[in-house]
Amino acid sequence: MTGVLAGCSGDGPDGTLDDFLAGWRGNDLSKVGFVGANGGKIAAPEVLEQIKTFSGDLAQRPLTVTAEGEPKTTGDDAVSVLKVDWTLPGDVKWSYPTNVRLTKRDSDGWRIIWEPSILQPDLESGDKLGLKRLSAPRASILDAAGEPIVTPRTVITVGVEPQKVTDLAKLRTGLAAEFKKIGVTVDTTNLADRIKNAEPISFIELITLREPDYNKIRPGLRALDGTVFNKQQRPLAPSRVFARALLGTVDEATAEDLEKNPQTLVQGDTVGHGGLQQKYDTALRGTAGVSVVINGGSTDIGEDTAPAPRELFKADPVAGKPVKTTLDVKTQLAADQALAAEKQASSLVAIKVSDGSVLAVANGPEGGTVNTALTGQVAPGSTFKAVSAYGILQKKVATANTPVACPKTAAVAGRQFKNSHDEALGTVPFHVDFAKSCNTAFVGLAPKLGADGLRAASEALGIGGKWDLGVEAFSGKLSPADTPTELAAATFGQGATAVSPLTMASATSAIARGQFKQPRLVLDPAPAAPAADGPKLDTAALTPLRTMMREVITAGTATALKGVPGGAIHGKTGTAEFSEGTEETHSWFIGYQGDVAFAVMVEKGGAGSEAAVPVVKRFLQNLAKN
Repeated sequence: MTGVLAGCSGDGPDGTLDDFLAGWRGNDLSKVGFVGANGGKIAAPEVLEQIKTFSGDLAQRPLTVTAEGEPKTTGDDAVSVLKVDWTLPGDVKWSYPTNVRLTKRDSDGWRIIWEPSILQPDLESGDKLGLKRLSAPRASILDAAGEPIVTPRTVITVGVEPQKVTDLAKLRTGLAAEFKKIGVTVDTTNLADRIKNAEPISFIELITLREPDYNKIRPGLRALDGTVFNKQQRPLAPSRVFARALLGTVDEATAEDLEKNPQTLVQGDTVGHGGLQQKYDTALRGTAGVSVVINGGSTDIGEDTAPAPRELFKADPVAGKPVKTTLDVKTQLAADQALAAEKQASSLVAIKVSDGSVLAVANGPEGGTVNTALTGQVAPGSTFKAVSAYGILQKKVATANTPVACPKTAAVAGRQFKNSHDEALGTVPFHVDFAKSCNTAFVGLAPKLGADGLRAASEALGIGGKWDLGVEAFSGKLSPADTPTELAAATFGQGATAVSPLTMASATSAIARGQFKQPRLVLDPAPAAPAADGPKLDTAALTPLRTMMREVITAGTATALKGVPGGAIHGKTGTAEFSEGTEETHSWFIGYQGDVAFAVMVEKGGAGSEAAVPVVKRFLQNLAKN
């Protein structure tokens, strides 16, 4: 706490006032004499201690006290007006006037009449200033319709009360059996120790479940001796896995959070961790308010509680600002459900073809903790043939009907390239090579396409550009294709080319739309530097390419998608090698149906038709039902 004097000095009371404020600032009032309201002397150290005591929660807050003009003197008495300026948490300023009285003793000169009102006019004996933090309402992340994605939802915390447990072994077995019914595992190996070390009436928390999940096993849980339950509201997304890696979570501030934000966070605050909740935490959290109150005071006879605090000052909290996204709840739920049955790490991105809005960002299993859907950097495998085919058709290297050889293997500068399952189609129309995903056909066409042709096709579809979606995202990295073998590999999605599922969903939507538009995800606050729309794509190349992508479904590698409701599907499967010395591959599928373009990747899922296609089938079926 500091004090500053602005005023005159001299033989009058202003000199004593000067010493008082300077001593207050320096925490040394030894040069100042004090008397109480009753005229009795008070020692300077006692005054310092009382200032500290009356200041209460504000004792360590910055304080400036300024004398407003010269003291008004009447005989041996004087009064000076002070201006008190506090700096409260959050850099909030609180200012008010107060008075200090002085009296003159013949032998002792001018003395300060010490009384609590010097610090604040409403303070009386036994009072203390108190600070109350006023939390700001956290804003929501909104979906495309402007509705909150995360809203208060009912949860039930399942626990154990020690004094109610009659058979611990039976309880543990019963809990495991009930939780298994909803696919949840809870570790109860140390439950015996927790019960032993707890009070008999304690609530030993085991797990918190959403109400729909709890209701599925409610009868079985309640039949177990020792179980207790706590029902409450928590801010949650529509499902436990809903865009989990993208949205992030809101949790109680950790020690690290508090250390990084000492001026804005206190114990018990909630903070965004991961995803959009963390990136936009400051805006979503808003600004806490503060209230200064008087605590304490004497109680009436017979009462055993102190009077309610009296509020002196209030700075209202500023509510957080919502973050609006393009996510569509229906599409996101369909995507999450499609990945739920997939045991391998997997991702799905869906984009609205007409305007580039990202409708769904799903990661599995369990919603994922890393947002591979947007930030993954992996080989696209044969899904990239849609990109190189656009270049081949656009440069007139081949037409859809040009006969192109598809041998079992093809050698380039001593390196052997082969087809999946050692397939050989012979010499067939290019559209058949595409539908059947013949690697060697593309290897044969690579020299005519060239590195420049492959790069031009990729860039026309937006791959590798500078994107700004308002959240971390990878737009792709193009292979330099600077050697014959690297060019051959890059033409069918291997080599140094790296993409994310978002990259390929965006490229697919460009093919469906006829123009590259950077994907949109965060609408408000608007991203600072989104990429400009690309030029219109070559219709003469797009028309046969779309027909070829349709043939993948009707007579190619994704015939399992025939008959899926919702209209004609166009797409391309992909099998991506990702490491030398292993036969494992990532499974890919890109496609579009109506106004929805999508990309699916299943890590170590094998061929595109083996893992990614079934995910797509579930996704589109879910979308048709929802």
